[in-house]
Amino acid sequence: MAPDVLIIMGSKSDLPVGEKVTKTLKELGISYQLKVASAHRTPKLVENLVNSSDAKVFIAIAGLAAALPGSIAAHTIRPVIGVPVSGKVNLDSILAIVQMPPGIPVGAVGLDRGENAALLAAQIIGINSLEVEQKLLEHRKAQESKVHADSSSLGDA
Repeated sequence: MAPDVLIIMGSKSDLPVGEKVTKTLKELGISYQLKVASAHRTPKLVENLVNSSDAKVFIAIAGLAAALPGSIAAHTIRPVIGVPVSGKVNLDSILAIVQMPPGIPVGAVGLDRGENAALLAAQIIGINSLEVEQKLLEHRKAQESKVHADSSSLGDA
């Protein structure tokens, strides 16, 4: 059975961000597959992964030049979410993902925000899945409860 989300990391060093994605997708009951493929070092592998996948959404995790989200988007009309990875020069990966040319869009989340990429993928999938939509609503309620609990724990300072 095809995963709902295909996560592709530019290198294994991106795994800490990839784990944020997989943790959130697991919590929401969304199937995924996690792969490593480089836009520059293994462009044919990227193309083959995308073209052979039936995933509903792609999440691309990349640092430095961060060409991976755009490379994936060039091979599909399905949604692609880019996650820039922090490093020595954070701005490079952010700009590479958000400054896509007209006609080949890539959604972008904040630096190292794998959990937000997973939530955005879930929102896309939730358009056609009441089960995923319900899990997203539960997730939001849990966030709200945590904020109220945090505020209450401060007392009347």
